[in-house]
Amino acid sequence: MINREETQERLIKDVTCQYQGSEYVLNWYWAENVPCVYVHKSPFDSPFDLTAIDEGQLKLYTREEYKVHKGLREKTEGIGRSTYRIFPCRLQNGKPVLLIPSGEAHIIHVSTGKAKIIYSFKRGRSWFSSYQSLQIRIFSEIPIPKDVLCYVKKEGSPPTHKDDGTRYAFIRDLEPGVNLMPEIEVKKKDVIRLFFTDGKKYGELYELIPE
Repeated sequence: MINREETQERLIKDVTCQYQGSEYVLNWYWAENVPCVYVHKSPFDSPFDLTAIDEGQLKLYTREEYKVHKGLREKTEGIGRSTYRIFPCRLQNGKPVLLIPSGEAHIIHVSTGKAKIIYSFKRGRSWFSSYQSLQIRIFSEIPIPKDVLCYVKKEGSPPTHKDDGTRYAFIRDLEPGVNLMPEIEVKKKDVIRLFFTDGKKYGELYELIPE
């Protein structure tokens, strides 16, 4: 059983991640009076409530194990990002007691690879009109929420960012595999490009590739 106590001390801090082949290694600063830690791993941006988790979701890791393995080693598997929370412990009657640090010095976000999003455009033939139909084809490795992407239309030259032209939202989420968007009507001189709605946020999770 884990007893939880509040502490204001930064017993765990300076958490870093290094990638080594098929593994990544987490390292951090241990205070001298910390004999072991509890490590909690969760999907990035998922809600976290320490009072709602049980002991089975926490991995006990001792200072001796840390020294032998030169950190905490994990396999680089899957695609996405994970959040690690490293909680210091003290011993009470020989059993570890989890302490709750203030701030976020004990937290690190780890990327295990970006999901590829490959897109292309198919234009319809239109001999006598200045307009033509256009269909966007998107291949995705994983499900993508509709608010991750937008497409931008600009006449005469390719848009260089999401605000360089007329921006449009997608109306449905993307499924793994090939996604064919409903046809739209554009001018022959219009150039379309796809962009992330938030480049900083989504650029760490996905790789957007024109075909």
